[in-house]
Amino acid sequence: MKQLSEAQKQEVVRQLSIIRRGAVDIVPADALEQKIADSVVSGKPLKVKLGLDPSAPDIHIGHTVVLHKLRQFQDLGHEVQLIIGDFTGRIGDPTGKSETRKQLTEEDVKRNAATYEQQMYKILDPQKTKFHFNSAWLEKMNFQDVLELASKLTVARMLERDDFAKRYANSQPIHIHEFFYPLMQAYDSVSLESDIEIGGTDQTFNILMGRTLQGSFGCKDGQAAILMPLLEGLDGVQKMSKSLGNYIGISESPNEIFGKTMSIPDGLMLKYYELGTSVTIEELQQLEQGLQAGGVHPRDAKVQLAKHLVRMYHGEQAAEQAEQHFNTVFQQRALPDHIDEVHVGEALLEDGSIAISKLLVTLGFANSTSEARRSVAQGAVKINEVKLLDPNGRAVIQNGDIVQAGKRKFAKIVMG
Repeated sequence: MKQLSEAQKQEVVRQLSIIRRGAVDIVPADALEQKIADSVVSGKPLKVKLGLDPSAPDIHIGHTVVLHKLRQFQDLGHEVQLIIGDFTGRIGDPTGKSETRKQLTEEDVKRNAATYEQQMYKILDPQKTKFHFNSAWLEKMNFQDVLELASKLTVARMLERDDFAKRYANSQPIHIHEFFYPLMQAYDSVSLESDIEIGGTDQTFNILMGRTLQGSFGCKDGQAAILMPLLEGLDGVQKMSKSLGNYIGISESPNEIFGKTMSIPDGLMLKYYELGTSVTIEELQQLEQGLQAGGVHPRDAKVQLAKHLVRMYHGEQAAEQAEQHFNTVFQQRALPDHIDEVHVGEALLEDGSIAISKLLVTLGFANSTSEARRSVAQGAVKINEVKLLDPNGRAVIQNGDIVQAGKRKFAKIVMG
């Protein structure tokens, strides 16, 4: 950075300190530093890319790790490229999969992609965000273009991917079209001339492929990769995932977000602050020091984390109300002041009763009867504060009955 003035050098250092926060790895680190320096000198914003899988449009806190990093880039004056993989989504990302993924239809992809923008803008600045659909350039490729793209990579290189290598070693099928997923994701970077690509550590191969392919197409200064950690879910062990049920969805109710946050292990609290919120480095350091010195109680820090997350996605008033609800239900062991009424039709009853599993599904407390039975077996279901014990049992319900599932789901029965 010899060509920079002292003020410019300080600005580069400032930006790098923010960008490096929470990142597991930056590849190559010197390339990122040079790109930041060139941007500071020229005043030209960097183009920072994130690819989105349209098969799972509902965002949870784990997904927001990369979004917060993108927002940091935006606050530093750079431009975000969000790429909806409407074309690559027809293949499905094979990353971490032990078998071929079901291909999405064009209608599936469009329907799933439609929910992204609203959720993304809860974190990102719309004025500094550009949405792209990679079908815009991938659909235009003819077979000769595809052959040229395929010639840039060897099968041996592709088999360096851990999931492909395991499937090959176990004689599990790998279809040729799956090899094209990382190639197409990489070609997105070629088409948009991305300077930086961000993703989780599970996307390392795909992201680095973008830099490789840019070089193959004549770009001497390929993109730098910023690899972010995968956030553990509520169990404190597995990666946050809807399929595992250990997630906090940003579109969930304030009470759900608050209550779930209060259930995370204390050891994960600072990681959630760092990766899932917009607190500054200074605030995070102060909190960590307070916890270590005993001046801040872990429960108080977790309450503030829960309020912070609710505030981000639902506003200040919702955060205050969610805290009051939590205190009422969990500390005072009382029913909440407000319980939503749910209408249950007489037609669902047989001799005045209903299967408990069917009742929970009807109330929206379970997605399936098997899930409902598990909740009962775990002792998580009550009617009028009386615990139900038989997963295959039936219940006689009347107007005004209070059904509770778990610690956060309540409903008042309205018959008819």
